[in-house]
Order: sequence, then structure tokens, then C-alpha cells
Amino acid sequence: MSSSGVTLNSVGGSPITVSGLASGLDTSSIIAALMGVEREPLTRLSDEQSKLKGEQSELQSIQSSLQQLSYAVSEFALPSLFEDSQEVTSNEPDRVSAAAGAGAAIGGYEVEVTALANSAQRTFSFTSPASEDTITIEGQEFKLKAGASAKELADAINSDSKATVYAAVLSSGEIVLSNRATGETGAEFIQVSDPGGALSEKPGSAKPGQDAEFSVDGTVGTSSTNTVTDAIPGVTLTLAGLTPDGPVTIDVKAPGPSTSAIEAKVQSFIKLYNSTVEAIETQLSTRPPAKPAAGELATGSLFGDVELTGVLNAMRQSMYEPVANVEDGIDSPLEIGISTGAPTGAGATSQSSLDGLLALEPSKLSEALDTNPAGVEQMLTQWSSRLQESLNDAGGPGGSLEVRVNGDTEQVTQLATQIANMNEMLALREKSLQETYAQLESVISQNTAQASYLTKQFESLNTSND
Repeated sequence: MSSSGVTLNSVGGSPITVSGLASGLDTSSIIAALMGVEREPLTRLSDEQSKLKGEQSELQSIQSSLQQLSYAVSEFALPSLFEDSQEVTSNEPDRVSAAAGAGAAIGGYEVEVTALANSAQRTFSFTSPASEDTITIEGQEFKLKAGASAKELADAINSDSKATVYAAVLSSGEIVLSNRATGETGAEFIQVSDPGGALSEKPGSAKPGQDAEFSVDGTVGTSSTNTVTDAIPGVTLTLAGLTPDGPVTIDVKAPGPSTSAIEAKVQSFIKLYNSTVEAIETQLSTRPPAKPAAGELATGSLFGDVELTGVLNAMRQSMYEPVANVEDGIDSPLEIGISTGAPTGAGATSQSSLDGLLALEPSKLSEALDTNPAGVEQMLTQWSSRLQESLNDAGGPGGSLEVRVNGDTEQVTQLATQIANMNEMLALREKSLQETYAQLESVISQNTAQASYLTKQFESLNTSND
């Protein structure tokens, strides 16, 4: 057996403790066991500190989510969200897209595209000049040094702001010159003069520029570009493809709040609302482990939390509680299509509905904005103010969650002080035990030596008497 007893120095100077030489007791193990018992309160304090830190972290996360949601809700009260504008839609925006300007003529329009505007082109083979060469393109001169490449000529053309053409070098080494503007050019286009012979036009490659050809409700029109501003009053059409399968429908709505902008804002709010609800529900439903491991001490610290339950209930109630002083039929978010979703059928209810997660019926929102945009604005403004106040009471600066977070911070600080003091006391206690057992070993060692000496003396006297 081994315990604390004699301390020697090793060759390197570090202490070596040889214990229990006199008593035969494992005093090191005895001290460790005694200190283990005395450290149990310290372990409980450390565990409590870990739980508080975990709770604090989760509360701060929820507080941040509530603040973000409050900001998103506040945007429903912005007057700019309901400013009048004209929306234009296309049933095939990949072929014909449209944008409205001021005073666009409302209604539906049928647009057919039979040709797109493009630029004139000429293709040339290129031979590197043996000596300096001057090439004139549409009256603009470009100097080529001896041995210059097709890429060098193309770079010189494309970097010249006064040039009327662009140049592209093909993999075959040929150069294609194209007008910088689209539209009808006639037979005379891209005139090139090259006495040095670096450029030689490829026969049959010339392609004149052409106008876009289209019709709106049967009225034929042309445009030198694929951006048409005079076919529909106040509307700019962008032609991107032909319409062999029939006309593209352009719908110009009357001035009013932008349905697409408001729908996007609602969808953004719903996404943030649902993620916040799910985060709170996760904390409320997570039970603490019966025997938590070291990394699980913070798990379940908010299980069944009364305050968070109240926050969740207030959020859900705000979605259905009627707004005061707003006409019936449009006095809550439910009336404009914001709800927990429809049942899954035959008396069943969807899981998202049970969880209180929101969904949007876009058609219902659009209909409400079409029939009563002022009522929708009034309801959303008052509702958002009420919900924002509720969210800020819990998650805002100085709110109930911040008070709890600050309280946890104070407790963690107090526990840290207690733990530091207890560690200092335990260190002194351990040192005291080591000294006590060392003294015990010393006394036992002395007593043993004296007993051995007396025994030898007694034996010596007996031998003399014999």
C-alpha cells in the first residue's frame, strides 16, 4: 500500500512522495476520498451555473427572434407599403415582359412577336500583316503593327468609344464585325477598307440588321430595338422571344397598392413568425434528462416555462382577435388570408395548424386589396401596432426576457465568486489534511523506531543474564 509519508527530490528536482511507509495506510487515497466528499457542494454549484448559462443563452436567442419579428411587423405600418402604383403582369415573361410607367392604360393586351431586332454583321478572315497596316471601318481608322493578331485588332475596336461596331474573334480565327445598335440598316452597312489585306470578307456572310416586328391586339408595329415604349401607352415591353404558339397576354392594373409587394412582405413575416413559434415550442417541449451528462446540464432549462407559454399564446391570439374600429369582414389578419391553414380533410387538422404555424392564401389577400385596399391598410396598421407592443413587452429592450437574462447574469457572477472561494477553501483543506497525515506518519515512524530500539535492548539484557 502507499500513502503520504516521506518526500524526496528526484534527479531533475521534482518532488517524489512516498506515502504510508510508517503506518502502512494509503493516505493519498484517504485524502482524495475525503476531498471528493467535500467537493460535492462545489460540483452542485458548477452544475447550477451551467444550467443558468444554458437558460440565458436560450432566452437571448428567443429575445433576438422576437426583436426581428417586431421589426418585420412594424413594416406593415409604413405608408410607403400602400402607395399607389400600377402593376403590369405577363403570362409569359420569358418571351415578353412589361413594366408600367406613369399613367399606363389599364386593361388586357395580346402581344405577338414575329421577329426580334438584331444588328448587322459581316465576317472576315484575318491575316497577320507583314508590315504596319491601317484598317478603316465606317470611317474610323485602326492601326495594326506588323505581326499583330486578330485579338489585338478586336481589342482595339472594342475599346474605342467612337467605334460604331463590335468585333468578335471566332475559334477559326475569323473576325465578326457587328453594329453596336440594332435595327434595319438596308443594303449598305459596315463599310470596311483595308489596303494591306489583313481583312478579307467571307462571301455570303453579310447579314443586314433588322427591326423587331410585333403586333398588339392585331395592330402591327416595328421597333429598331427589342425595347418597345410606344405600343401600349405608359407601358414598356421587352421582347425576348418569338410567339409561335400564340400571343402573350399583358395585364395592366388600375393604380393601387402593389399586391405583389404586400404579398412578399406578408410571406416574409409568416416565415419569421413560424420560425419564432417553432423555436419557442422546442424549448417548451424539451424535457431535462433524468441523469444529465456533462454536456446536457442546460438541456430542458425552459421546459414548460410559464412566461414563454404566455408569449406564445399572445402571439397566436393576436392573429385572430378583431381589431377595433375596423369594418367587419376585414378586421383581422384571418380575413385577408393569413391563417393556420385549412384542415387536412374529414375533421382532421394539419400538424402546422396544431402548432399554430401560419400560411397565406394569396388569392384572398389579392381580393381584399382589390375590393378594399384602405380597409386592409387600416387593419394591418392597427394590428401590427398591437402585436409589436406585445412582442416588445417580452423581447424588447427592458422587456421581461431581458430582465431574466440580466438576473441570470447576476446569479452566474455570484456563483462564480462562490466557486472561487470554495476552491480556495478546499485547497487549504487539502493542504491541511496532507500536513496532518504527514505528521501522523512522522509520529508513527518515531514510535516504531523507539519500540525497535527498546526491543533490541531488552533482548540484549536477556542474553547477558543467560
